[in-house]
Amino acid sequence: MTAILEAINGPADLKRLDEQELTALAAELRRTIIDTVAQTGGHLASSLGVVELTIALHRVFDSPRDKIIWDVGHQTYAHKLLTGRLRQFGTLRQYGGLSGFPKRSESAHDIFETGHSSTSISAALGMAIARDMAGGDWKVVAVIGDGSLTGGMAFEGLNQAGQLGSDLIVVLNDNSMSISRNVGALSDYLSRLRAAPRYYRLKADIKGALSGIPRVGPSVAKAVERVKDSVRYLMVPGGIFEELGFTYLGPINGHNLQLLEEMLHNAKQIKGPVLVHVATQKGRGYAHAEEDPCRFHGPGPFEVETGAIHERSALPTYSAVFGNALSELAAADERIVAITAAMTEGTGLIPFAEQFPRRLFDVGIAEQHAVTFAAGLAAAGLRPVVAIYSTFLQRGFDQVLHDVCLQNLPVTLAVDRAGIVGEDGQTHQGLYDFAYLRVMPNITVMAPADEHELRTMLEFALALPGPASLRYPRGVVSGQPPLSARAELALGRAEVMRPGDDLAIIAIGNMVRPALAAAELLAGDGIFARVINARFVKPIDRATIVAAARETGRVLTVEEHVHPGGFGSAVLESLADAGLSGDGGPLVRCLAVPDTIVPHGASALFREQFGLTASGIADAARELVRR
Repeated sequence: MTAILEAINGPADLKRLDEQELTALAAELRRTIIDTVAQTGGHLASSLGVVELTIALHRVFDSPRDKIIWDVGHQTYAHKLLTGRLRQFGTLRQYGGLSGFPKRSESAHDIFETGHSSTSISAALGMAIARDMAGGDWKVVAVIGDGSLTGGMAFEGLNQAGQLGSDLIVVLNDNSMSISRNVGALSDYLSRLRAAPRYYRLKADIKGALSGIPRVGPSVAKAVERVKDSVRYLMVPGGIFEELGFTYLGPINGHNLQLLEEMLHNAKQIKGPVLVHVATQKGRGYAHAEEDPCRFHGPGPFEVETGAIHERSALPTYSAVFGNALSELAAADERIVAITAAMTEGTGLIPFAEQFPRRLFDVGIAEQHAVTFAAGLAAAGLRPVVAIYSTFLQRGFDQVLHDVCLQNLPVTLAVDRAGIVGEDGQTHQGLYDFAYLRVMPNITVMAPADEHELRTMLEFALALPGPASLRYPRGVVSGQPPLSARAELALGRAEVMRPGDDLAIIAIGNMVRPALAAAELLAGDGIFARVINARFVKPIDRATIVAAARETGRVLTVEEHVHPGGFGSAVLESLADAGLSGDGGPLVRCLAVPDTIVPHGASALFREQFGLTASGIADAARELVRR
């Protein structure tokens, strides 16, 4: 039953509820989130952990006049339900339905779109300064997790906020986790803070005891009060936030609604930047998520009663193939080390961590640091492999260029979740890595056609004297035999998979198998397509590409990447350099993801829509032949 939730059309309706109704509402929110995510998949544990915090925020503040910015945004399901989206909630993460993250076009209460971590404080500070310049008096609140606080950008925001001194409230949602369990000195620091309430109890006890001493007691108590800051620094390791210019409140129980509201009301009255430290439990209210918050961070559909996540395929994922291959290679070469940015499970590195615990480095949500840390390891003689999702590697662009490529250091970038990622939507699509990597000097840019070539390319990359990247998609592998008996790689060499003289289909990565299937369809129409597995985006096999263009007169490039700056662009550059552009040159079409923002929805739906299927490639080839 969701009787109370169904009566909530916006945050204003929360303010009329009594304590008993609020407790019931929290239970209804959790049940709705669990039942929905069990059908759609999504970010479960993080959203369950902030139910009471979300209720308190919307009772204390006046959204959307007051601005609440959610860092990352995967914990906003309760926020969506409390801001008038209950009836659409069943469409969560489905094409045309609700986004799994804050989305400005979806609701006036979604103040700022997020999806990558550590951005909320900077965005909130910008809004606070804009408010001050306009003479406004509304409140600005940034809700950031302890995992996101490991990102350097969060501290950049804290640093400036403390300097400027504007009214700003930062709520630190401390659940001891990001996706993998949090690591590092900051995590240890927050762990100590969670034990800090003993300081406040001790101070009150001492003051009460001293005040009870006749005549001298009150004076001694005042003296103690004057040195309280020194005592606090000795007993409560919370000074870092105050040194940055924040008033620190907490830590408090993030599941006690009355206490949360009291603390947030207090924060509203304090001038200048305030940090409210809230301790929550990830997965709260669902036993399976409480016991295994990593597994239930972003599960697919699952059985509510048993917690069994639906297995869509018995085949391994590309991430698992990568992790197993890296472990095998590391067993033979002790120089190989692995680096992840809070994604040990997601990038398939659990086997490596178990086998080589001292050679696996989880740096937290800090992609920039991960890349430069790898550069340092490489400069000292090791062979680091940095496993990061394509969308998150964007955050380390400068470090890849400046610290790895310009120094020509042997760092291997394992670019996971490349291409269309599906239900996580626009902030997570891995559609830009060819473009942002191929412009860099010295780097070798590869994409395996399947799981067999992934293993070969990883070994090849680790033998190169300079930087290399290999990108592979989200999801399960093909499960098919190798495409070619020729497993060896030669730098910058493509492979002709099928002969043909009517046109050349030059495919890269996971589009090679659909291109071969398209060639079969075309053969039924009497069109004989030459199919080339490009393998390399940089250095590109100019000789093979130019020969195919001259001999067939028609070229179709295929990639699961945006059109601008991608593999097709590299082919066009090669043809232009060879004097084969303009009138009289070969007909060329680049089949890719169009220059548009790709929303959330099933990956297969978008591949069909963009023509990145066997039938879509065949249709594009027929059109090219007709021209």
